[in-house]
Amino acid sequence: MRLRRLQIGLWVAAIAAMVIFAGTRWATQGEGVAETSQAFTPVFTLADDEGRIRTSAEFRGKFLLVFFGFTNCPDVCPTTLSDVAQVLDDLGADAEKVQPLFVSIDPERDRRLGLAAYTAAFHPAILGLAGTETETKAAADSFKIFYERENDAASPDGYSMAHSPGLFLIGPDGEWLRQFTYGTPAADILSDLQTRF
Repeated sequence: MRLRRLQIGLWVAAIAAMVIFAGTRWATQGEGVAETSQAFTPVFTLADDEGRIRTSAEFRGKFLLVFFGFTNCPDVCPTTLSDVAQVLDDLGADAEKVQPLFVSIDPERDRRLGLAAYTAAFHPAILGLAGTETETKAAADSFKIFYERENDAASPDGYSMAHSPGLFLIGPDGEWLRQFTYGTPAADILSDLQTRF
């Protein structure tokens, strides 16, 4: 009988521990925002649509909203860029304090399709960048994001791109501030930015 009670007590303790662990993990996810455990400074050296080399250092003094994607993306990329455009419109004059960047993870095809025209369709302030494969990989590694080409017969040119869908906020000093998960409402991104000005 005593052994049976001990077993029941251990099961109750194990279940309670799992509930507490799950609750803690859920609570720290917080409203579509992921935070890093320690600050870091992502860097990039990438060309814009005119072939001019742009670096992370040139944007010091501004907040950066950085998104990695590709122009043939059917949903995540256009949705996120639409949200960024809404944030910029809602910021009004404060939009000058923010530089949105769209970094192509499919640079060869995106340059051919017209990266500047793609980003301008969402908002004229969004700057599209497309480096070489090596530069793109270095930028992605610096931001700690994943991407890879996937064969897909139903997609243009027979392939698509899988990638991390986060929108990354970088501070005026170049340090990582936070990541907004895909689907974070534009109003929440706007509110976060406004608390930082």
